[in-house]
Amino acid sequence: MIKWAGWIITLCGTAHTLGALTVEKAAHHAGTWFSGGLWHEDLADMSPAGSAYWLSLDSFGIPLVLIGLTVLWLDRRGITPPAFIAWTLGVWTVVDAVILPFTPWPLFVLACALLLTGIRRARRVDATPRAGLPRA
Repeated sequence: MIKWAGWIITLCGTAHTLGALTVEKAAHHAGTWFSGGLWHEDLADMSPAGSAYWLSLDSFGIPLVLIGLTVLWLDRRGITPPAFIAWTLGVWTVVDAVILPFTPWPLFVLACALLLTGIRRARRVDATPRAGLPRA
């Protein structure tokens, strides 16, 4: 369950970032981004290049990829991820669902549920005494 949650989070972050760069054509503004064109950008009155930057490279997509890959990395090493990852992502997902109901928030609810269930199961297994072994 933890592995599935990690993959869902990683894939959603990747899809958002790559979709913004390609489908939404945010990458067309890369020349402006890397030439200092956003240095004096006003967030209250963004240019198309500024909006494209915030939608793609400076969005939540890349941090989601990092969170998902961290969950997968921990799972591969037999380390149970901390529950605060799932709870924080869950709160963020609820806020997103209220503000923008037509986003893929149901996928994040699924990922959070899988992650929390996997964490609970892993803790239960870790707390079960093994026959013949002293409890630590």
